[in-house]
Amino acid sequence: MHSVFFYSMKDMKKNFIQRAVTGIIFVSVLVGAILGGPISFTILFSLITALTIYEFGSIVNQHVEGVKINTLINVLAGVFLFLCFGLVGVQPGQYGAFIPYLFLMIYLLVSELYRKQANPIHNWAYSMMSQMYIALSFSMLNVLAYQTSPETSSSVYTPVLPLSIFIFNWVNDSGAYCVGVLFGKHRLFERISPKKSWEGSIGGAVFSIIAAMVMSYYFPIFSMPVWIGLALVVVVFGTFGDLTESLLKRTIQIKDSGNILPGHGGMLDRFDSTIMAVPAAVVYLYFVMSAL
Repeated sequence: MHSVFFYSMKDMKKNFIQRAVTGIIFVSVLVGAILGGPISFTILFSLITALTIYEFGSIVNQHVEGVKINTLINVLAGVFLFLCFGLVGVQPGQYGAFIPYLFLMIYLLVSELYRKQANPIHNWAYSMMSQMYIALSFSMLNVLAYQTSPETSSSVYTPVLPLSIFIFNWVNDSGAYCVGVLFGKHRLFERISPKKSWEGSIGGAVFSIIAAMVMSYYFPIFSMPVWIGLALVVVVFGTFGDLTESLLKRTIQIKDSGNILPGHGGMLDRFDSTIMAVPAAVVYLYFVMSAL
């Protein structure tokens, strides 16, 4: 009995160290690439987009009966979409860059005529989902990263905006976990995620609001109310993103989306909140900036 307990504690300690080391490396790479400039930003998130779509394609091909999407073309299309948004961010108005992407979308549709798959409609659906759910969301990071300067009407790389999405997500996750463990009693969405609580979600939101106040002090590109609004948008839609990915995994009956990040699962596990928070943040800032 004592030996079982000993080995259990040893495994818990090993998993904690593994998660901590992976988390530190992950955060360091992410922050370094975003702050490093547009080139490192583009390289990192092109790679993240490719890996996440590849993981998604592998999951549905392996676990969804009758589905066989063209993962390679979906990855190529997703990365191209991210690069197109980046080009438009750097050189506003270059919408012709999207034409090859449209051809890739047409190829994914027309190719099912010749692949003779069991359920081409499902293949279409999951292929389009990889583009709408993953590729478009990551591509929208470019909308946050590149802002037009009112003085020169030229594009300016603004790393604090995409970085803020990850900061608010990290603060929300950490705050929600700590408050949930200490005070969580009422389940937020028990059918999908039994461990999440209303108390934890509210606690994460409070910590995110504090983070927004700090951001407004050091980065006064927005007023404090706008920063707080952005934090709350990230909290709400980041939570929806987390629940959406949980629903996906429960539906196809898998525990983790992958194992590329030791102790943290796969790419979808790591970026589930970001995938929905980014487009929501873009919409929020669009309406806020239009109102000012």
